Amino acid sequence: MASAGQATGERKLKILMMLLYYHPHSTGLTNYVRMLAEALVQRGHEVTVVASQHSKSLPRGESMLNGVRVVRLWAPLRISRGFIMPTYPWQVYRLIRQHDIVNIHIPMLETALVAWLTGLAGVKLIATHHGDLILPAGRFNRFITRVMFAMYRQMAQRVACLVGYSDDYADNSYYLRPFRDKVRIIYPPLHIPLPDPAKAKQLRAAWQRQGGPVIGFSGRFVQEKRPDLIIRALEVINKRHPHARIVFAGEYDIPYEGTWQRHEALVSKNRSQLVFLGLLRDPQELANFYAACDVLALPSDSDCFALVQVEAMLCGTAVVMTDIAGGRVPVQLTGMGTLAQPGDPVSIGQAVLDVLADRPRYTKPRAEIKKIFSLDRTLQSYENLFLQHARKR
Repeated sequence: MASAGQATGERKLKILMMLLYYHPHSTGLTNYVRMLAEALVQRGHEVTVVASQHSKSLPRGESMLNGVRVVRLWAPLRISRGFIMPTYPWQVYRLIRQHDIVNIHIPMLETALVAWLTGLAGVKLIATHHGDLILPAGRFNRFITRVMFAMYRQMAQRVACLVGYSDDYADNSYYLRPFRDKVRIIYPPLHIPLPDPAKAKQLRAAWQRQGGPVIGFSGRFVQEKRPDLIIRALEVINKRHPHARIVFAGEYDIPYEGTWQRHEALVSKNRSQLVFLGLLRDPQELANFYAACDVLALPSDSDCFALVQVEAMLCGTAVVMTDIAGGRVPVQLTGMGTLAQPGDPVSIGQAVLDVLADRPRYTKPRAEIKKIFSLDRTLQSYENLFLQHARKR
């Protein structure tokens, strides 16, 4: 990667990135944007991120974070996962006029408004799509889903380019497929430190029961991730490994979801085989978690990619992923894992057993995984795309 102050493209750009949540909120989407923004700053560009003040503990207005200018806007009212931000239109328009290119990360309620404002300011808009909006069942959530998609369609008709995670997901996404001619595929930015073998060994010893395998799950305890399925899969896994344990890394009591509450009985029934770590914010701590696991299981119903599975692979841990559009791509490209039928705990359990029975078969060198998912190639692709569409000065 280029050193700070060294722009690798034709010129230094002023890049505005837009999303709803930013650090310290931690999801695959926010981690993606943070890594991209900070890496572009290291390559010599000026990057501003505008997001909601999603917590009252965060500073409102401007601050600096690892070289990135962060602007958090007042967000007094929550609607499902989103917020109402009264000052958004004029604050964002002011910022758009200061920049050469705008990169919005969707789904996001403000997509149509941003598209209109960028057009008004004469600045091109590039949208990075992080997955179709899928909310829990309910009349209000169906209304939110329809409104969000309507706003997205207006934006997609005006946008210069849509960035997708993979061809597989773009071909199956109800968001991307209607605008497939505008989609450019760029693999997500991925980096995780090398695990500390001694720390990973200590973690494994703390979690392991009577020599049984350690099965990891990394992500929020939400409906679309289907954490209940890996718990239900214990009925299959226990027939061969009665002392197996599942270790969950991620938030589990999510206010807007209620998934944790719905599965309290299931968790209670299997509590002796479950460990809940909560959110791991430190990348080194996360790397050690992956390395301490025998396999990472991700039983999602929908996921455009699941960055955590590549992180696990980079730490030497194979993955069981469901055979879903986008989510299956890392396993298919690397061979470092196997696929299970979505929604089927028996298939998921058997896939876990298959990996546990022959771990060397599913283990690939870190360098091989990095070659497929190259951070430098991702950054160069974004940089080229931004330069292609940047406002002329």
